[in-house]
Amino acid sequence: MTPANRRTIKFLGRDTVGGDPSVRVRQGMVHVLEDLYVFAQLTVEDILRSGGFVRGLSRKDLAADLERIYAWFPRLKTKCKTQAGLTSGGEQQMVAIGHALMTRPTLVLLDEPSMGLAPIIVQEIFDIVAQLNRDEQVSFPIAEQNINVALKYASQAYVLDTGRVVLSGATDELLARGDLHDFYLGKQ
Repeated sequence: MTPANRRTIKFLGRDTVGGDPSVRVRQGMVHVLEDLYVFAQLTVEDILRSGGFVRGLSRKDLAADLERIYAWFPRLKTKCKTQAGLTSGGEQQMVAIGHALMTRPTLVLLDEPSMGLAPIIVQEIFDIVAQLNRDEQVSFPIAEQNINVALKYASQAYVLDTGRVVLSGATDELLARGDLHDFYLGKQ
């Protein structure tokens, strides 16, 4: 991409396009990918710990942060010695989010966190994300196709059509419009 045709995306007042991803992580930005990319042969705890390595923590601090993750995702504590590949899809999503949270981010980009998960697990994950946003001031821009879940938890929303924003605003304003589902279902 040449400088003339690329869009500038800023984080903490700095251009993020083309930068070193490890620098972004140290600045507080992490990404949880759409597909569940966990190292199947590693234990849940090994994956979580690896998220804290970027911060160069002492063993004591790493253990404390691990307990924070287990407090948010109690089911991971019961699976901490289990190989990640042997956990459920919902548990793998929790591992991926927990790994990201071990970096102590201020911004977590979530890409389709509900994809392929049972509704009860989706609810649990989004409840935790809402709690982290409220209590820890972590921002969560979320790309999500499940409109009902997305609007239940979001404060702001953008509806995209082939990469173009066709609607945006506060979620309560968008819901009050009445044509949101038409855009979402492609009737416009």
